[in-house]
Amino acid sequence: MTSVQHNTIRSSFVPAALTGTISVEMDFFAVATHGKRSLAWKTVFTDSSPYRWRRARRPIVREDENIWRSAPAERVSFLVDGAAYYACLDQVLEQAEEQLWITGWDFDPRIKLRPDDPDAEALGTKLERLIAQKPRLRIRILVWAMGPIYSGKSLRLFRKQKWAAHPQIELRFASHRAFRGSHHQKLVSIDDRIAFVGGIDLTARRWDTPDHLAENELRRDPDGNPYDPVHDLQVVLEGEASRAIGDLCRSRWKSSVGEGIAAPGSTAVAWPTGVEPILTDCRIAIARTEPEFGRRRGRQEALRLTLDALRSARRHIYIENQYFASHRIGKLLGERLREADGPEIVVITTRSSHGFLEKVVMGGNRDRLIRRLKQADRYGRLRVVFPVVPAADGSEQEVIIHSKVVAIDERFLRVGSSNFNHRSEGFDTECDVAVEAASEAQSAAIAGFRNTLLAEHLDVEATEIDRLLQETGSLVAVVDRLNTRQRGLRAFDGIEDHGATALVWGTDIVDPHRPLRPFRRARALLRRWVGQLFALLSKLFASSQRRTSAIDSEINPSGNGRKK
Repeated sequence: MTSVQHNTIRSSFVPAALTGTISVEMDFFAVATHGKRSLAWKTVFTDSSPYRWRRARRPIVREDENIWRSAPAERVSFLVDGAAYYACLDQVLEQAEEQLWITGWDFDPRIKLRPDDPDAEALGTKLERLIAQKPRLRIRILVWAMGPIYSGKSLRLFRKQKWAAHPQIELRFASHRAFRGSHHQKLVSIDDRIAFVGGIDLTARRWDTPDHLAENELRRDPDGNPYDPVHDLQVVLEGEASRAIGDLCRSRWKSSVGEGIAAPGSTAVAWPTGVEPILTDCRIAIARTEPEFGRRRGRQEALRLTLDALRSARRHIYIENQYFASHRIGKLLGERLREADGPEIVVITTRSSHGFLEKVVMGGNRDRLIRRLKQADRYGRLRVVFPVVPAADGSEQEVIIHSKVVAIDERFLRVGSSNFNHRSEGFDTECDVAVEAASEAQSAAIAGFRNTLLAEHLDVEATEIDRLLQETGSLVAVVDRLNTRQRGLRAFDGIEDHGATALVWGTDIVDPHRPLRPFRRARALLRRWVGQLFALLSKLFASSQRRTSAIDSEINPSGNGRKK
């Protein structure tokens, strides 16, 4: 039995990001369900501002349902592109006193965190120097065992490094229990005071600036080879949320190495200078993906959180992701597009594919998903695009999207390692962090950061995005009107409205959503075949018995023993 008492409070305020006064209606509900009383708030902006949002009575972030843990953060900032992340990390590493954790898909000790500094030292050399200066410091690096091989490095590279043999540094290569699964989390934790989470590994071909110049002499791998511009994102956290990331690193270490490590004591690691916090005094939600193995159940918090966030959208869904090939996410986006009053959807993803299988399967599924969404887009609310910058010869150079971002209205922001493919939903290990606005200041911060990302791709100022969004209330209109420069966003032309929409054959092998267990399946198939064989033999035996009984009855009938 549920009863609801309803009251309405009207007030006005001026958000920091806006000018003018907005009339607000706040509906207060006292909800009594099965004898338990709880409170819920619903806020509705009554003007036509793009910052008008309706907060559902049920929050997006729900502990024990779609996240692993929620913890307060004193300060949070979003480091756009590798140059900002590496420069920030370079500064914070100097403050490490007890524990430095590095967890990643790949790791290359030869990279320089500050390639713009001619005197910059390689990362491995830097770690060796820090150890020499800090006798209490322990550095633990956990890398997916196949990551260096997939990225073209030999494991001999690490054996040749002097720093890797230091007793205060432990470098371990973690195998994945699931066949062909990977460890895809990208985490750094410094004394549980500062933590970094996102899509950027400490390896080659990740550093770039927001300019994403088609040619940049600083954008070279440790072997001196140039690489294409790449857009990525990492979050820096301070406070209890950073301790939670430290706990996750220690948990991963114990699971892979078998060694339990206690949390560090209190140290004085300070917030990096020159990094402006975008959010302060907020709660950070942490969502993981872990595949099931043996009796250990899997975790699909990241997928559940993403789906719940997409369902909650009222006006705008903004997505940046390396891949756009998830069947479940695509199905939900299609449902939202078919709604008469559903949200607009802007997706910025990568066009290029690396390798034959990725092109056929991942690229093919992306194209088929775009086709399905175009068929569902009855009201013109969809844009799926990739970014380009002008090249010296007058052509266009694609910017590789490696970021993983979901922004919902001005209410929710998720950044992490999870791609919009099937592997990230239950096969690889992933870690995302998210914030759900609990105040108008946080709502304005989320909107401002989303606008900053879009402004980078459109080569305009974020204030221009904000101005036009306030004028039109449409994120799609912003993209269409401002996408007029040489640097900008391009549509996926050439995808016909009619054609195949089902998943490409072989998706379950190349991009599985759960662990591949060929031996378990073979055993199950063998058991089924054996069971069917025994069932058939039992039927044959029973039939034979019936025939034998019938013959015996004819030869030896009951009564006088003579056939009538």
